[in-house]
Amino acid sequence: MDTAEVLVVGAGVVGLAVARALALQGREVVVAEAGRLVGSQTSARNSGVIHAGLYYPPGSLKARLCVEGRERLYAYCRARGVEHRRCGKLIVATSEGQLAQLDAIALTAANAGVEDLRRLDGAEAMSLEPGLQATGALLSPSTGILDVHAYMLSLQGEAEANGAVFALGTEATSVTPMRNGLAVAFGGATQLLARVVVNAAGLGATTLAARVSGLGAEHVPRLHLAKGSYFSLRGRSPFSRLIYPVPQVGGLGVHLTLDLAGQARFGPDVEWVEAIDYRVDPARALAFYEAVRAYWPRLEDGRLAPDYAGVRPKLSGPGEPPADFRIDGADRHGIAGLINLFGIESPGLTASLALADVVAGRARETLED
Repeated sequence: MDTAEVLVVGAGVVGLAVARALALQGREVVVAEAGRLVGSQTSARNSGVIHAGLYYPPGSLKARLCVEGRERLYAYCRARGVEHRRCGKLIVATSEGQLAQLDAIALTAANAGVEDLRRLDGAEAMSLEPGLQATGALLSPSTGILDVHAYMLSLQGEAEANGAVFALGTEATSVTPMRNGLAVAFGGATQLLARVVVNAAGLGATTLAARVSGLGAEHVPRLHLAKGSYFSLRGRSPFSRLIYPVPQVGGLGVHLTLDLAGQARFGPDVEWVEAIDYRVDPARALAFYEAVRAYWPRLEDGRLAPDYAGVRPKLSGPGEPPADFRIDGADRHGIAGLINLFGIESPGLTASLALADVVAGRARETLED
């Protein structure tokens, strides 16, 4: 049986960041990815936003790692030549009744360590973005966008340059604790013995956890699939910043984001599904027009085109409060060397470098024991 110090299962943005962090420490790292490409699911099907850290409960992993990860991600992009832009965003209230939500967001953000948020009245917001309809807004100068694919390729390149080995098209089918590590099977007779296994499988993380011998069912959370569709804007965008409504149940609302070429798209919405399906139903455009016109009333018919969809691996279901990231180690489930990452949705991209250091620290404890 082949051996390695660390096996990372999943080569999405978090798995790549973890592999890089461990390889930079001089660890022997193998990355197993079921897909034929890195980052082809959740990591490639999101808004591509560098979040400031406005919405997450102070003290939560999401809040702490987003605020820390944001500046580290900007610095990484500058150092590695990954295209990005700190374009800023407006969170918009479109009625008097929503102004209290802006105040609540501002308080949460301040308590989480966000120091540059500005409260605007409607006139100030509309002077910044003349196409906007707003009663009030919050301006987040630290929000930005990046080339997600270039970022992931950079992480992969750094990991490989420091000795990490990638096995694409390789699905982990079982994990068996042994006296000297964890034996991971990949179908057929192929096995690998690793001192540490990091389950960073994203949408497949709970499935893999259920295949770990001796891991109690109470340590495998239920996965809720929240599909989000996106529609692109035909023609030129009138906005230079990202535009977000006040948050909605299950997500941040149908917001406007920009790519690095200035092309606008709207989404995601929230559709609770039982299976992964990336098709975009054109009929959903009706709800998109209604949502967008609340803050951009001049949106003309026919300007929205179906684009792409993503599925978020949520630990909370419809009507439940948002769950935090989970980094489950032996202190929680009792299996030495196993680190399960559950519910790594937004702001997982922004938090990826900070999250990777936490996981690498957990791995180091096992490897140096």
